[in-house]
Amino acid sequence: MRYVVLGTAGHIDHGKSALVKALTGIDPDRLKEEKERGITIDLGFADLEYPDGLKVGIVDVPGHERLVRNMLAGAGGIDIVLLVIAADEGIMPQTREHLQICSLLKIKSGIIALTKADLVEKDWLDLMKDDVRGFVKGSFLEGAQIIPVSSKTGLGIDALKEAIRESALKVKAKSAGGLFRLPIDRVFTLKGFGTVVTGTAVSGTISVNDTIEILPKGLTCGVRALHSHGKPIEKAYAGQRVAVNLQGVEKDDINRGDTIVTPERFKPSVVLDAKLELLPDSPKVKSREVFHFHAGTSETIARCILYGPQELKPGESSYCQMRLQEPVVIQAGDRFIVRRFSPVVTIGGGIVLDPSPPKRKRKEGFDELKVYETGTLDAKIAAKIGKNGLFGMPLRAIEGWIDPGDGSISDALKSLKDRGEILNIDDFYLHKSAFEAFMRTISGMIEAFHKKNPLKPGMPKEEARNAFRVQSKFFDILLSKVAEIVSEKDVLRLKGFKTSISSSEADEISQILEKSSFQPPFKAELAQTLQMPETRISDILKLMQKEGKISRINDSLYMSKSAHDRMMGLIREFFANKSEMSVSEFRDMLGTSRKYAVPFLEYLDSSRITLRVGDVRKLLGK
Repeated sequence: MRYVVLGTAGHIDHGKSALVKALTGIDPDRLKEEKERGITIDLGFADLEYPDGLKVGIVDVPGHERLVRNMLAGAGGIDIVLLVIAADEGIMPQTREHLQICSLLKIKSGIIALTKADLVEKDWLDLMKDDVRGFVKGSFLEGAQIIPVSSKTGLGIDALKEAIRESALKVKAKSAGGLFRLPIDRVFTLKGFGTVVTGTAVSGTISVNDTIEILPKGLTCGVRALHSHGKPIEKAYAGQRVAVNLQGVEKDDINRGDTIVTPERFKPSVVLDAKLELLPDSPKVKSREVFHFHAGTSETIARCILYGPQELKPGESSYCQMRLQEPVVIQAGDRFIVRRFSPVVTIGGGIVLDPSPPKRKRKEGFDELKVYETGTLDAKIAAKIGKNGLFGMPLRAIEGWIDPGDGSISDALKSLKDRGEILNIDDFYLHKSAFEAFMRTISGMIEAFHKKNPLKPGMPKEEARNAFRVQSKFFDILLSKVAEIVSEKDVLRLKGFKTSISSSEADEISQILEKSSFQPPFKAELAQTLQMPETRISDILKLMQKEGKISRINDSLYMSKSAHDRMMGLIREFFANKSEMSVSEFRDMLGTSRKYAVPFLEYLDSSRITLRVGDVRKLLGK
């Protein structure tokens, strides 16, 4: 089914609300103050049904200059604009501003209604048509139908209905395959139902009983019921005007400008990269200027940092960074409007290029931003993943980062994988350039470690991981894809690397340990005797022990293999005749001192050869 939203635009008191009522039979002015004063203050809603089942949701916006911010809250999600111009007054200030806003939002389709046609002569009406044609020339409304109407007499209403129908059938359907997103434009309560919010679904679908998230508040709640065009529905689709009855959340917890989204996908933005375009009649804009920033139904204050020029002239455009006072829910590809801080008038708008940009210098990143502006969906995703370096991006972050439009994120990722541009690691996607940089860096680190520590079996894995600041599981997966690196227990080494020591060093240490038998020198003493750094002695001892040439008692004490074998033989002989052995008996048996007897016994205990019971040892297993 096709869902189309039409929005009114035009100056105050040009008959927008009266025209909506004439078209639909529904009065969009719902507030008491609106009815008393006869002007639209806030957004109004109605729907237009056709015999063939086509339904067009209508958003009626206020025309007063002080209420343009309310108009902007309703402009997002509009497919067709109905520009309303009173035939007796003609083009007025808000006629111009509303058209500019619709142009900046890239609304592609529209119809022009000349209201109050019953109040003017035919010749005047013809003059007005010519004036309007000149006014919209060069805009998206150039060539649009201009239909004289009268809400009072019914003149032209049927013709306008048919024109709306023709335009609605040409509207390209919004993608229902993406994540659900609905900017909230109204919050109220209904007796017996509780909290209800309304808005136009920008993308995706939502169903009754779904769990949704409300951002930037961070609220999670359930969907109790859905309504569209005044009727209950089980499922709502992109492009549809929807009323959502929320479960477990109070009215005062939500505001216009909040957004309903698929949970755990979106991250509200406080900084975003964009392309800003000024209107031809805009004042000059300097870098770091402050604006009113409007996107979807949200409004906040933004400081604009221009990339490149320090000043923009009317009609010019530039890449920039918007630093927002409050977080907004926004995706790459979304449109926005900026209004001057004071006096508050619309001066431009643009497109969001990156809602979560990295830190950059003012003149950096033009190539990357160009890709975000004009590249294919594949290219945009690849550029963003690449910019995230070794951290990559999980699928959920990619989905929340960009509105795929007519494309498919899963298809884009598959295409990038097939071409070898990205790697898929669990739920993460990593750019090949980041992985190649990782391979070069980790290999270089390990090679440097080998050169500095030729006697060590390899670089401690945790030391290497800390250099990249990634999680252990992710690091292990990365390592498994680097063919020239071998991971053994807690160390990393390059393939082909082997620890080695000179035969003279090994022979000299072996002779000293062999000669000293059960009174071998401690590591520090050995280093002093051989006039070597203790770290090097430690590496040599560990390597000799690994090769089976000596036995390790503890980190500071080693003994020759033959002495170790003699000690084990003496222990077996002793326990063949006795069941217990004291420290002094062990000391005398080896002919050594307590200085060595105690660490030897602790080694035997830790090796589960003996068991200490009080002050004596027993042979385990006996």
